[in-house]
Amino acid sequence: MDIHDFLISPAETARRKGPHDRIVMSSRVRLARNLKDAPFPGWAKKPDRLKVLDTIRPAVESLPEMKDAFSASMDSLSSLDKQILVERHLISREHAAKTSGSGLILNREETICVMVNEEDHLRMQALRPGLQLRQAWTAIDSLDSQLEKKLDYAFSPELGYLTACPTNIGTGIRVSAMLHLPGLVLAEQINPIIQSVNKLGLAVRGLYGEGTEALGNVFQVSNQMTLGESESAIVERLEKVLAQIIEHEENARATLLEKKPKMVYNHIGRAYGILANAHSISSKETMNLLSLMRLGVDLELFPGIDRSLVDELFILTQPAHLQKQHAEKLSAEERDLLRADMVRGRLKNVSRPVVRPPAAGGSTGLDKPDK
Repeated sequence: MDIHDFLISPAETARRKGPHDRIVMSSRVRLARNLKDAPFPGWAKKPDRLKVLDTIRPAVESLPEMKDAFSASMDSLSSLDKQILVERHLISREHAAKTSGSGLILNREETICVMVNEEDHLRMQALRPGLQLRQAWTAIDSLDSQLEKKLDYAFSPELGYLTACPTNIGTGIRVSAMLHLPGLVLAEQINPIIQSVNKLGLAVRGLYGEGTEALGNVFQVSNQMTLGESESAIVERLEKVLAQIIEHEENARATLLEKKPKMVYNHIGRAYGILANAHSISSKETMNLLSLMRLGVDLELFPGIDRSLVDELFILTQPAHLQKQHAEKLSAEERDLLRADMVRGRLKNVSRPVVRPPAAGGSTGLDKPDK
């Protein structure tokens, strides 16, 4: 089966709704597991990796949740296929670099994804739109319990589940949420928030995880340690922190509109102006400007426009998704031209932002659209 025939369309992905999805774009719970008496993937020779893949893959495929799943070895996927999966946040960048002896099993709904022989033998994750950490945890816990009956995990009574990286030892759980925080960035409050979150033992990373940039004002917040705390306690702790971040972001947006409305309208108006008129635009600039348009939609400055339009463009304008639409190999410059054409086309029926009237006289900095 071709991965592109299997994947849900970007439009359908963008329409998925969840609690607090204005700010929390998605929730994810990932578990790391390894097989007993098998070398970790980083140390394993090719025959060892192939043996582990041949053991794990049918066990995962046999689970009820994985009925009609997409299953493939990584060497059967092209570089473009892998990059598209990374851009959809279904696999890690590290797994995209894997070849023979590594594999992928993805369920039909794209809510459960299992990576075989990434850093650990098993990296299984449940994904949900919006703030749904408990639902994601319940789903992946059920999958893990079923697999544990089929596979012999590496487990220590003292340390818990054994993993390739010491920070994952114990429960092997990584709970994370992807947050859109333009209000805190514009209000220049994001750094104090990140520092506070770090002090609580949580990590804040960029769009594609560790070592990546927070493009589009998107940040990933996750637990750092997995030893000495139960899975449910980790989920609960992250939920409490996320609730505070959501409140801070909502307050930042409200305060900016109250005290610096012209600055907000200027950022959003310029973002719309560039996106709707540019003839060449990079992926990075597009992400950052779409973030401001998304904020504008949330602030009701684009009446009649659904946030899913912006979220779909978040996906479609990324390099691999753009390349997939064209048979010939595109250079970065050609992608910039085609990206601009696509965005202009999708925004041609979107009117410029309609700003709220000032409380007492004075101009807001942008006019209402002509009747």
